[in-house]
Amino acid sequence: TMSVKAFKLVSAVEREMLMGDKNYINIECIECCGKNLYIGTNDCFIYHFLLDEKISTAGKITFAATKQLHKYLGLKKPVSELKAASALTRLLVLCDNTITLVNMMNLEPVPTGARIKGAVTFALNENPVSGDPFCVEVCIISVKRRTIQMFMVFEDRVQIVKEVFTPEQPCAVAVDGYYLCLALTTQYIILNYNTGVSQDLFPYCSDEKRPIVKRIGRQEFLLAGPGGLGMFATVDGISQRAPVHWSENVIGAALCFPYVVALDDEFITVHSMLDQQQKQTLPFKEGHILQDFEGKVIVATNKGVYILVPLPLEKQIQDLLASHRVEEALVLAKGARRNIPKERFQVMYKRILQQAGFIQFAQLQFLEAKELFRSGQLDVRELISLYPFLLPTSSSFIRSHPPLHEYADLNQLTQGDQEKMTKCKRFLMSYLNEVRSTEVANGYKEDIDTALLKLYAEANHESLLDLLVSENFCLLTDSAAWLEKHKKYFALGLLYHYNGQDAAALQLWVKIVDGDIQDSTRSDLYEYIVDFLTFCSDQDLVWKYSEWVLQKNEEVGVQIFTKRPLEEQEKNNINPDDIISCLNKYPKAHVKYLEHLVLERKIEKEKYHTHLAVLYLEAILQLKSVTTDNCTETTELLFKLRSLLQKSDLYRIHFILDKIQGTDLHMESAILYGKLEDHEKALHILVHELKDFHAAEEYCIWNSENRGMQYRRRLFHMLLSVYLNPGTSDCALVMAAVDLLNNHAAEFDAALVLQLVPDSWSVQLLSPFLAGAVRQSIHTKRMTQITLGLAQAENLIYKHEKVKQKGPPILLSDKKVCQVCQNPFCEPVFVRYPNGGMVHTHCAANRHLNSNGTHHSSSSSNQT
Repeated sequence: TMSVKAFKLVSAVEREMLMGDKNYINIECIECCGKNLYIGTNDCFIYHFLLDEKISTAGKITFAATKQLHKYLGLKKPVSELKAASALTRLLVLCDNTITLVNMMNLEPVPTGARIKGAVTFALNENPVSGDPFCVEVCIISVKRRTIQMFMVFEDRVQIVKEVFTPEQPCAVAVDGYYLCLALTTQYIILNYNTGVSQDLFPYCSDEKRPIVKRIGRQEFLLAGPGGLGMFATVDGISQRAPVHWSENVIGAALCFPYVVALDDEFITVHSMLDQQQKQTLPFKEGHILQDFEGKVIVATNKGVYILVPLPLEKQIQDLLASHRVEEALVLAKGARRNIPKERFQVMYKRILQQAGFIQFAQLQFLEAKELFRSGQLDVRELISLYPFLLPTSSSFIRSHPPLHEYADLNQLTQGDQEKMTKCKRFLMSYLNEVRSTEVANGYKEDIDTALLKLYAEANHESLLDLLVSENFCLLTDSAAWLEKHKKYFALGLLYHYNGQDAAALQLWVKIVDGDIQDSTRSDLYEYIVDFLTFCSDQDLVWKYSEWVLQKNEEVGVQIFTKRPLEEQEKNNINPDDIISCLNKYPKAHVKYLEHLVLERKIEKEKYHTHLAVLYLEAILQLKSVTTDNCTETTELLFKLRSLLQKSDLYRIHFILDKIQGTDLHMESAILYGKLEDHEKALHILVHELKDFHAAEEYCIWNSENRGMQYRRRLFHMLLSVYLNPGTSDCALVMAAVDLLNNHAAEFDAALVLQLVPDSWSVQLLSPFLAGAVRQSIHTKRMTQITLGLAQAENLIYKHEKVKQKGPPILLSDKKVCQVCQNPFCEPVFVRYPNGGMVHTHCAANRHLNSNGTHHSSSSSNQT
C-alpha cells in the first residue's frame, strides 16, 4: 500500500494540565461536544476543558485547551464512560455501575438525583424513535445477566422503556432506531428491540479480543471481525462495503469519511472505505482510546489527549496526483462529493479529471487520457498549447493557473524522444478531429482547426485535403505560412480558395504544373485546374487562364467552356461569340466548342451550324491533301460532316455546296442536293458517280423521314427511274433495280412499276416483288374492308341511340277521345301533353289562346 498523508496528530491536552506530578492519575474516558472536552479519570474526577482551534499563517493547526473546572464524584471508583446530551445540557456519567445526570456547565448532579442503576456500559441512540427533541434514548447492558434495558432520559428524570433478554451475555452495544448491534460472548447479532427479531452476523470470540461495535451512519455499523477484519454491517444483516484489513489486536475504531481509523498497541492505521487500501500509519504507543465526535477524531493515552486533524481532501488528492496515483486520486475525489457543496465539487472534480488526464497523457496512456479530458470538459487549447507553434499567433489563450501539469511543452514531456513525440502528435490529431464538431470546440474552432491543419501538414497526412475542402475555421495567415513552410502548395491553394482568394489559388497551382514549384500531391493537377475553372464564376479568371489551359491541351482545356454549369450557359454569361474568337488559334478546341453548341446544346443559329460544317470540311480537305488513303481521323470527320448535313436544316446549303464543288466528296454533294429537293441530281451522283446503291436506298429512307408515304414512294420511284434510264444498259444497274424492287416492294405502286420495267424481264425475276405487291394489295383491301365494317357498326350504334331518344310508340285509334272536347279523333293528327293526355290540334290551339300560353302548351309536342 502506498502512503497518503490523510491525518496529522496534534496534542490537545498535555499531561501537566491534567495531573501535574500525580503519576497515579490515568485517563479512563473522554467526551467532546462542540468546543467542550470532558475527561473522566481513574480517581473519580471529571475535567472540563474548552478547546480552541488555531490555524497559523503557514496553515498549521494547533489546539489550545483551557481548563474550566474539575469535579470529584466522591465514589473512589474510576469514571468509566461519559456521554453528552447537548439538547438537555446534560452529561451522562457512568461510574460504579450507575449513570448519573450532571449539568454540562457546572458538573453538578441534577437536583432530582435522577440516575440509572445497574449499568455495565451504555450507548445513546443517535437515530431516536421517540421524536421528542428534549429526550435522549439510552441503551444499557445491565448487570443482570443477558439483559439489555432501554431508557428515556429527560432533563431531570429517567424512564425505562423496554427490557430485552439476549441469547448470550452482551459485552458491547450500539443503537440505531429500534435496532441494537450487539457483541455477545461468541458472536455479533442485530436485534430489533421492538419486535424481538434477531439476526446473527458472524462469530467472534470476546474472550480473546475486545469487541468493537460502532454506529457509523444511518442503519450501518462497523465491527471488529475475525482475522483482523473491520467489517461493515447494515441493520438488515448485510454488508454493503468490502471489509478493511486491520491488525489482530485493534483496541478502538472510528470513522472520518472516507477513512476508517483504527488504534492498536503501537500504531494508528488509516484505511480508505473507497478502495479498502491502507493509506497511512502513525506511530502511537500506549494508546487506549480512539473515538470520533461529530467528525473530530480523538485519541488518548493514560496521560494525554490528542486530535487527529484530517488534511483537506483537496490537498490529499493533489498529493496523490503529484505522485501520479491517478486511480486513487479519482476514487478519493468521487468519495469527497458528500463532504463538499455541489457547485464547488463540480469545479474541483473537473479540474482533477483534467490533471489526471495530463498525467495519463505524459505516460502515453492516450485512451485513458482522452476519456479524462472528455469527462473533465478540458479546454482543448490546454492540450494544444503543449505542442510548440500549434496555437495561432493571434490566440488569446493563457494556460490555467494553477497549472494542470508540470510541463513547459512537448519537448520537455518527451525529453526529445522523437518516437514519443510522433505518438503524441498522432494522438492530438485524432483527438482534435473528434472534438472539432462537438460542443467542446465552441468558442475556439479557429484554434482547433488551425492546429489540426498544422499537424496534418507536418505529418504529410491525407486528411489535410479533406479538412480544407469541407467546412473549416483555419486561420488564413497562420495556416498559409505553415503550409508554405512544409511545401504543401496544392493544399495552400485550397486554403486560398476556401477563403475566397481564387486568383491566388490558381496562381499557385499553375506554378506547380509549370514546374516552378514542387508539389506532387496531385498528378492530375492540370485536369483539376480545368475542372476548377469550369465551375469558377469569376469570368475574368476564366479568361485569364484560358490561353494557358488551351496551350497545355486543346481538347481538355476547351472543357472550361463546354462543361460550364448549364444554368450559367443558358444565361450566356460568357458570350459564345467571344469564346469562338478566342478559340480561332486552337483548331481542335474550336471544333469541340462548336460541336458543343450545335450537337449538345442544340442552339439553332445558322452561323454556328455553317461554321461547324465548314470546319469539318476544311479539316477533311486538309487531311486528303496530305494522304490519299482515308485514315481513321478522316473517316471520323466524314461521318460527323455527313451526320450534320443530314440532320441539320440550319446551315447555308449553297455556301457549303460551293465549297464542295470540284472535290471528291460526292456523298456530301448528294446530301446537299437532297436538302435542296433536287433528288434526281442527288440520286444520279449516288448511282452513277459513287455507284453506291445501298447509299442510294438509305438516301430515300432518311430523306423521307416524317414526310408521309407518298413522298417516300416518289423518292423510290425516282431511284428506280435512275436505274432503268433508257440510255443505260449497265447490267449492275439492272440488278440494282431488281434488288430494289424485291427488297422494298411495299414502297412502290405496283401498277406504275409494271409499266416501267422492260417486257423482257421474267416473272420469276420479279417474283419476290410481285408476291410482296399482291400481298400488300390484299392487305390493303382487307384493311379497307375492316375499316368499312367498323364504320358501319359505329353508324348502326348511332342509329340505335337515335331511336332510343325518340321514346315509346303512341297508339291512336277511333276509340280514343280528345281530353278537351271528349270527341273521338277523325284523322291521325293530335297533340300530346307530357302527362300522356292527347287532344285535337284545334282544341290545343284554342286552349293555348285561352290560357295565355300556360306551361302545358309550352311543353307540348306534336307527334304523329
